[in-house]
Amino acid sequence: MLQSRPAPGVTLAANRFEFLIQPGWNDSSPEHWQSHWQQCLGARRVANRDWHLPRCEDWLAGLHAALAQAEKPVIVVAHSLGCIAVAHYARLYPQAIAGALLVAPADVEREDAPSALLDFAPAPHAALPFSALVLASTNDPFCRSMRAKALADSWGARLEWLEQAGHVNVASGHQKWPEGLAYLAKLVSLLGQDGEARALTARA
Repeated sequence: MLQSRPAPGVTLAANRFEFLIQPGWNDSSPEHWQSHWQQCLGARRVANRDWHLPRCEDWLAGLHAALAQAEKPVIVVAHSLGCIAVAHYARLYPQAIAGALLVAPADVEREDAPSALLDFAPAPHAALPFSALVLASTNDPFCRSMRAKALADSWGARLEWLEQAGHVNVASGHQKWPEGLAYLAKLVSLLGQDGEARALTARA
């Protein structure tokens, strides 16, 4: 069976950064690409108190606890509602994260948003204080293209489009998703000494 392997740039980055997996609502199943990436990257996963009845304050506490355990600057790999949690967290602790890959951010303000997600609304629109790459699908049922672009623009993040990729989850066929690791390598290439120094200063 083909195993996901980090791109060379990601492998080298492991000497400078730690990778932290921030799943979305209901966590990521063992078949989800985040679970596969966690294994192949040697990453840790945020441990939230309740994945099924999410509360923003609890999720931020879980992210904060995970970041506090890091011994190197951290790159967060977030999916769906996890992207919104990262944006909320960045307003409180602007120097704690070195960079973030934000995959298929959920639109928590859409008309048909589940009530379980409303505690995360409205989504933050302030520029993120670290390098970020947003991967948005052209047919995401939980975030229209215009909305994904608006979020990326407001966050000051680079935006890459995934054609007809659904919500970039198991249901849309994204399981090991080795192709996605190339985007993680691209994010790593965006991270200069400035982002690394900010994260180190935050823990000094």
